[in-house]
Amino acid sequence: MTALLHQRFGELRDTLPHLRLGTGPTPLRPLPELAVGRAQLWLADDGEFGEGGWGGNKIRKLEWLLPDARRRGRRTILTVGGLGTNWGLATALYAREHGLRTALALVDQPIDDHVRAQLARLERSGATLHFTHTKARTIAAVPYLLARHSSGGKPPYLLPAGGSSTVGVLGYVEAALELADQVAAGVVPEPTHIVTAIGSGGTAAGLLLGLELAGLSTRVVGVVVNDQLRLDAKTLLRSARRTAALLRARGARLPELTLSADRLILVEDQLGAGYGHPTAQGARAEALAAEAGLHLEPVYTAKAMAATLALDADGALGDGVVVFLNTNGPR
Repeated sequence: MTALLHQRFGELRDTLPHLRLGTGPTPLRPLPELAVGRAQLWLADDGEFGEGGWGGNKIRKLEWLLPDARRRGRRTILTVGGLGTNWGLATALYAREHGLRTALALVDQPIDDHVRAQLARLERSGATLHFTHTKARTIAAVPYLLARHSSGGKPPYLLPAGGSSTVGVLGYVEAALELADQVAAGVVPEPTHIVTAIGSGGTAAGLLLGLELAGLSTRVVGVVVNDQLRLDAKTLLRSARRTAALLRARGARLPELTLSADRLILVEDQLGAGYGHPTAQGARAEALAAEAGLHLEPVYTAKAMAATLALDADGALGDGVVVFLNTNGPR
């Protein structure tokens, strides 16, 4: 299937490679069991996206990042994440399938059964693991890691946490165009809001750009779950604008864009004690979602669902369709 960005902007076909790794469109279904206010809650389940044994929203970014790494002649991807990183595991698994090595710098996070299981998966993935423990030590280690993993006279393809680089953001530009096609086909009414967890910012930034390109008025509700990165409106909008600039630089004739902060609602009261720390509100939301057949996890999606339910109960989401984006990776 041809990428929707390539269908809309044919000039990108030769300048911005895409590698199909998932099966779209993401399934959509109503979630009436979770209604607590006036909003009509729907689920967009990106946990179903991905064909390499590990699903979730990271795969959308890798569809653009892996071919970009190969285009640049890089042989290794170097990136960072917490000890239980879904992003790092997805990168290692899909990169290995496509002839690339992966090196991961791992930062400490609270240890639970999921993190222990994830570490075991990471060890089996073939990635080279570097336990850098803290953000400061990770930054200090970058020069060594770049030298350590250089190959063929070129440094590794360096990516930030979550793959939220300018190229990685394209994954959720594509997802927003996909949602617009589903609206046009009558699968779902045009949403008033789409809710997502914000761990590194790339998902929200891509949605902001993609929704505007698609002509939808849907607002992005971003639930901040990471206190290790700057994830304010200015940062997310700058990321969206940089990706728009990339598209133009590669030849896309984009319409005039506003990318206004009015399209973004940030929720910052669900973080709890910090990144990776579960919350009581998240645990309640996770249990309610399980009764509706939706599996969430405590680091990202349970907190995002807790915010969705709280906003709906307060009437802040109105009475239209609200799409909850499940970015949970395991399948």
